[in-house]
Amino acid sequence: MLKFAFKNKKGNTNMPTANIITGLTALLFAGSLQAAETETALIYAGTWLSVVPPLLAIGVALLFRQVIPALFVGLMFGVWLIGDLAWQALWTSPLVTVQKYTVEALADTDHASVIIFSLLIGGLVGISSRNGGMVGVVNLIVNWANTVKRASLATIAMGLSIFFDDYANSLVVGNTMRPVTDKMKISREKLAYLVDSTAAPIASIAFITTWVGFEVGLIDEALRSINHQGDGAYIMFLQSIPYSFYPLFAIALTFYIALTGRDFGPMLTAEQKARSGEINTTEGIGLADDDIQPIENKPHRAVNALIPFGVLIVVVMGGLYVTGLNPELDNQSLKDIIGASDAFKAMLWASIAATIVAVLMSVSQRILSLDDTIEAWYEGMKPMLQAIVILILAWSLAAITDQLETSDYISSLLQDDLSYYWLPVLTFLLAALTAFATGSSWGTMGILIPLIIPITWNVMSAQGVLDVEYLHIIHITIASVLAGAVWGDHCSPISDTTILSSMASGCDHIEHVRTQIPYALYAGGFAILIGIIPTSLGLSPWIALAIGLAAMFAGLRWLGTKV
Repeated sequence: MLKFAFKNKKGNTNMPTANIITGLTALLFAGSLQAAETETALIYAGTWLSVVPPLLAIGVALLFRQVIPALFVGLMFGVWLIGDLAWQALWTSPLVTVQKYTVEALADTDHASVIIFSLLIGGLVGISSRNGGMVGVVNLIVNWANTVKRASLATIAMGLSIFFDDYANSLVVGNTMRPVTDKMKISREKLAYLVDSTAAPIASIAFITTWVGFEVGLIDEALRSINHQGDGAYIMFLQSIPYSFYPLFAIALTFYIALTGRDFGPMLTAEQKARSGEINTTEGIGLADDDIQPIENKPHRAVNALIPFGVLIVVVMGGLYVTGLNPELDNQSLKDIIGASDAFKAMLWASIAATIVAVLMSVSQRILSLDDTIEAWYEGMKPMLQAIVILILAWSLAAITDQLETSDYISSLLQDDLSYYWLPVLTFLLAALTAFATGSSWGTMGILIPLIIPITWNVMSAQGVLDVEYLHIIHITIASVLAGAVWGDHCSPISDTTILSSMASGCDHIEHVRTQIPYALYAGGFAILIGIIPTSLGLSPWIALAIGLAAMFAGLRWLGTKV
């Protein structure tokens, strides 16, 4: 029997009401926690209710346009289901969610590596911004931009060169190129479009960015849930890149428009007005917080960004090779070595090495003091905190859906009624809708990747196509979540990167969205019709890319008008 006694202000211990309430609370929490931690058969595992936690997360995200509360609500309902919908489990579900599932997500060594890597990359971006390195890279390109075509191409090239972070990309490119494009009478709407279309698309598919740790961490969690013994999460991510049709087509479209000088839709009107001297302007925003703006009266040397990020890339590749090499095996191919590597360890080594190099270069040249460098490092980490919270909650929700056998239930519904080759395009559309409504590509990935990969795996297994010949379906599905999230994010007026792009470019936000959506739909349509559906049916992604790129160019020649 439990006995609790609390003294009141007078020292009296006769407080039966407090004793009862406290005792009941302790019993309820202990019972709920014990139920959550006990590996017993769950009443609602593999039933229709097991689908509710992720659907609830998606629904709340769509309704309130807030991903973190949505994930937490989904988690709490999942904990309640694990507690067999007992009322005491509902009472303590927030406590169990944090005490058990989020702590377990953090305790995983691979998860911890992803978090540290993401923070260090954010810090590296902060240092490279503060020491003027990124502005130096930009200045190398700007000096060449003395015509409309060159200014447009310079904007695109600059966006692609800052591939490692979409936030840094939007802020640096928009602010730097705005005076140049104004001089060339390029509309602010066009600048915002070029900035936005070379930010998230390149960051989502480049092999070492602030996105990669997030994406690989989610893929790894999904692969664990299906006990996948083949290629690791990083290799699966790399293999999915050729199927990321929307990001690739979106980037290609910016080049086509810049090279041909053709536009269509509202963008055509904006460009015609700009050429006549009527540029729609709003006040832009600075590069970032004061703590990571370049130091005034200090040289902006491109090497201060190029060398640290070069170190990052070299150490990642070297780390993948070292961790994947097995001295006991003869004639290991490079693919086998990379496939057996520890990507989390390699990315961790690389981010540490690159950060050390950036600090040493900033301090040794006396561009920054050590205190300024550390402060810039901290400031660079701040934008990553929200993503890390989303990632932790997504890992936790994945653990709950795995325990509730959610993917098994959905797979049982789909395996007889839906052919496996329709899964990628449906995934793409679902990801696009979720990202459009929430404005968060990362939140969309956090919700869908841990759910969609096991569903696809189980449906393929049930339909007898789970072998090497059909493994590309998994790759397309992974790519469809990532690409669909970017597509929806591009079209959404509440997307953070869309807002940053319009503000950094000094463009009216609604005008940016209105002029960009037709281009996003254009690239997205080709991605679905020529990319996702044909490759799901067996067409080579390289052939699909070639046909899609040619068709997009021909379509622009027919649809667009030269300004």
